[in-house]
Amino acid sequence: MDLSDLIEVSAILPALKANSKKQVLQLVAEKAAEITSLPEREIFDTILQRERLGSTGVGNGIAIPHGKLPGIKEITGVFARLEAPVEFDALDDLPVDLVFLLLAPEGAGADHLKALSRIARVLRDSETTAKIRGTDDAAAIHTFLVQAPASTII
Repeated sequence: MDLSDLIEVSAILPALKANSKKQVLQLVAEKAAEITSLPEREIFDTILQRERLGSTGVGNGIAIPHGKLPGIKEITGVFARLEAPVEFDALDDLPVDLVFLLLAPEGAGADHLKALSRIARVLRDSETTAKIRGTDDAAAIHTFLVQAPASTII
């Protein structure tokens, strides 16, 4: 699973201003609605419902909110680099500044899990995240995401 299949440059928010986890989720849902033509409220409610099961803040300033939607045609991503980190109830209790929203069709099954795994591997690479944190250029962030080392360490 290649991240270039999941995310376009237009789906990258390179310098997102948000004051809270809820606001971050609202803003990435808004961008996802633009890309997918699905209702923003439906996307927001889906990812908020998933967050209630447990935070998608995976540590090291990274969150991977995700959800399955009936109307979406293909697995789609939105990435946000926050201007300032926000509390996200992450596993390591550190605030989050990198957010990769992943939306999948209801029947995506294993492909959804493969996409989540790929995103986690890319964002676990400290060189990649340092480069992403060092720029507010959407095209550069896209390049860093899709050309990140494909480490197979899980």
